[in-house]
Amino acid sequence: MLETETYVNIAGYRFIDLPDRDELRAPFLKICLELELKGTVLLSPNGINFFVAGTHEAIEEYVSFLEEDERFQGISLHISYSEYQPFKRMLVRLKNEIISLGMDEIKPAERKGQYIQPKEFKKWLDEGKEVMILDTRNDYELRVGTFENAIDLDIKSFREFPQATKKLEQDKTTPVVMFCTGGIRCEKASVVMENQGWENVYQIKGGILGYFKECGGAHWNGDCFVFDKRVSVNPELEESDHVLCFECRNPLSVEEQKSEDYVIEQYCPYCIDKKK
Repeated sequence: MLETETYVNIAGYRFIDLPDRDELRAPFLKICLELELKGTVLLSPNGINFFVAGTHEAIEEYVSFLEEDERFQGISLHISYSEYQPFKRMLVRLKNEIISLGMDEIKPAERKGQYIQPKEFKKWLDEGKEVMILDTRNDYELRVGTFENAIDLDIKSFREFPQATKKLEQDKTTPVVMFCTGGIRCEKASVVMENQGWENVYQIKGGILGYFKECGGAHWNGDCFVFDKRVSVNPELEESDHVLCFECRNPLSVEEQKSEDYVIEQYCPYCIDKKK
């Protein structure tokens, strides 16, 4: 970590029954404001999802606060660093789902799919093992980067995932390894796939960020989109060079930023046609 990097960014989630969801909002908001954290905490009847940033000391105190509730003890954290605060404000929101799919029968707190550790997945790729690599993320995230030979479902939101996978034509005995940014979408996606009859479904433990931490950029093309001011990080988990279009919020590469179809705060190659 560089000495100039003063902000710690953490993200974590856990699917677990929270019948007291509504009562949890006030203490979470209180501690986050006291610690001057920024980011978002999502609370739902089926779990917690958070991505917050602050000083080293503030993040340590936030984690200590989490550990006071046995339901949140030992949550696996994705940690990265930045020279500035990547979030604009602090929000603690009550949601029906911590990741929206719209299928109430999919409950990862009761049933989860199989994990594959990042180093084991890399070994599979190194050896050329037959495997279907499935990207569960949205189309604009894939443009920033994805695994070599990964299947693009061409979806604009995670809610489209179940219908998109029904169109896959591969043999359902083929091993499937799916991935998303930090792993949360795959918790639900793997159950969806198993319900559709896929026999060997795996999700990368820790998602793309977990893979980067353990394996770097092996078998990966590009960067990884993240949902904060950094826009994207490289396999070293450092901020890379993408920016968001002010108008349509699409991520733009360095090459796209040089396009004559990109005018800052007006339009980009993805929304210029709407301006004509």
